[in-house]
Amino acid sequence: MNASPRPSDAKPLAGWRVLVPRGGPWGDGVAASLRRQGATPVIAPLINFAPTNDQATLEQALADLAGGAFDWLTLTSATTVDVLYAYRAVIPAKTRVAAVGETTAAALTAVGYRVDLVPERDNSAAGMAEQLIALEPEPRDVLTLRSEIAKPVLTRMLAEAGHRVRSVVAYRTVGVPVTEKIAEDVRSGRINAILVTSGSVADQVHEQFPDVPSSTLIAAIGPRTAKDARRAGLSVDVVADRQTVDALIDAVGRFPLPHAADEFAP
Repeated sequence: MNASPRPSDAKPLAGWRVLVPRGGPWGDGVAASLRRQGATPVIAPLINFAPTNDQATLEQALADLAGGAFDWLTLTSATTVDVLYAYRAVIPAKTRVAAVGETTAAALTAVGYRVDLVPERDNSAAGMAEQLIALEPEPRDVLTLRSEIAKPVLTRMLAEAGHRVRSVVAYRTVGVPVTEKIAEDVRSGRINAILVTSGSVADQVHEQFPDVPSSTLIAAIGPRTAKDARRAGLSVDVVADRQTVDALIDAVGRFPLPHAADEFAP
């Protein structure tokens, strides 16, 4: 995708068909934002979470969370929010909630949880650890929920700073095969843009869509995700300047529609 960005207008994505790679409340929220910009969202979940292999440990951690055992709960992905929601986890008023970035924060608020801290500059586990350590000079009890494949950066940094950390695997990330119709829509160029919102999504885009047309915009939600996407073998066309869905959609909206709107009319 080599087109130059264009100035925005009232409906900058009119005529666009945009693949949204996750479902649930998060996907519904992204789809609504796209529609407001004039686009047609195509929700095609590429990843989902599978239960942790140690559900007893997770269930005990969530019971302790509900009982007020922790000063902080940290979440480093929107998928972790899906786990909380699936378990109908209770977060007491005394427990503060830290989200790694705006995407995770938005997922929390979408299902009714509050957010007390989002890193101001570095939307990463290390960035969140640094801000928490600066905020909490005294030892605190922290529950870190993570995926099976996540590196324990947050846990290690908090523990080294003297905090009492319980690190629990909340889920395993698994790929979700798309329908043949979605695969064909991508192959044919009927999908004008694919939103890449995590390294796991990038892996699935590369695996499930081996023949993405050069005209299809590959849009990454932030520099870290763009790096993961390139490592997965994707050619990234645009990177949001902030790790938020709104920034990602705005970035896509600065480009012209790759195909005439009526070329793929139903």
